[in-house]
Amino acid sequence: WLNDRLYEWLGEKNAADTLTLSAPGNITSEMGLALLDVADQIRPHPEVVAFLRGVEDDGFLDELPKLPGGAAARDAIEAYLDRYGMRCVGEIDITRPRWSERPSTLVPVILDNVRLFEPGAARRRFEQGQQQAREKAQEVLTRLRALPDGEQKADETERMIDRVRTFVGYREYPKYGIVSRYFVYKQALLDEAERLVRAGVLTEREDVFYLTFQEFHEVVRSHQLDDDLIRQRRDAFRSYQALTPPRVMTSDGEVLTGAYRRDDVPAGALIGVPVSAGTVEGRARVILDMAQADLEAGDILVTAHTDPSWTPLFVGIAGLVTEVGGLMTHGAVIAREYGLPAVVSVLDATRLIRDGQRIRVHGSDGYVEILP
Repeated sequence: WLNDRLYEWLGEKNAADTLTLSAPGNITSEMGLALLDVADQIRPHPEVVAFLRGVEDDGFLDELPKLPGGAAARDAIEAYLDRYGMRCVGEIDITRPRWSERPSTLVPVILDNVRLFEPGAARRRFEQGQQQAREKAQEVLTRLRALPDGEQKADETERMIDRVRTFVGYREYPKYGIVSRYFVYKQALLDEAERLVRAGVLTEREDVFYLTFQEFHEVVRSHQLDDDLIRQRRDAFRSYQALTPPRVMTSDGEVLTGAYRRDDVPAGALIGVPVSAGTVEGRARVILDMAQADLEAGDILVTAHTDPSWTPLFVGIAGLVTEVGGLMTHGAVIAREYGLPAVVSVLDATRLIRDGQRIRVHGSDGYVEILP
């Protein structure tokens, strides 16, 4: 509504993107900024930074207190995990290792934050976004008041801006609550599976993930398990991992394909859906695994898709391109809150854009140029 009205009255396109910068109460965008605060606790301690560069397993938290400043670093990481440790890539899948179970996943992102940012970056970024939003709101209201019936239009818009900024972050809470509960369920399942391992029923506790809940119930009751069933399902799962899911599938199982039809973009441009306003040029970093991220200031993240676990990377990039997504998917919402130009649903972006190429992202018009 807000964008439509402002476009109708002022010709202002994507104004709401600026008006939602640093909106309070978004648990996911706060998660990205909070990891900057963790970096602030680690940055002053060179021995801790050097140690983290060599981390290869998940026992590193126990080793940190042996280093100067290591106890404070461990406390900062553990406090972060206490609030956000139930998240991970593909978190809707209960079998995926959570950050609390595999904290080493966060180490590359923490080290990037140590290297790329100055102390206090989280607070400054949030305050800068708030200031930009306030200035845009004042500009919009001033321009509206100069129109016929301007006071009424300005009052209506001011109420809507307040409503948007108050409630836009609520979108992230259902997923946060679901994933929080999933982690509790997972811990309960694995505790029961551990008892089955000790009883010699299961070889590994993760084998329980190859059973339906009813089958699991029967195994707990009878202590009987068909090992061939586990083996067959493990093999089937590996074969499924090699498949590429269709972009669109109806509830009837029909796979839909299509193509963009636009004549208002440069020749050779990659077309997608505009979801966060602005234009940015920079080095493309094609990243398919968050744990392998190695970013520099001004890089543009190019990936297949994102979920909330990718948010800590968003604080260090200048723009976003994904192969999947829409106006209200995770990457689009957080890109707008962080003020990052973004284009999503760009077919084969990770194949057509090479890592290290310079690209220009047109977040308002929905296309990406690959530069010479």
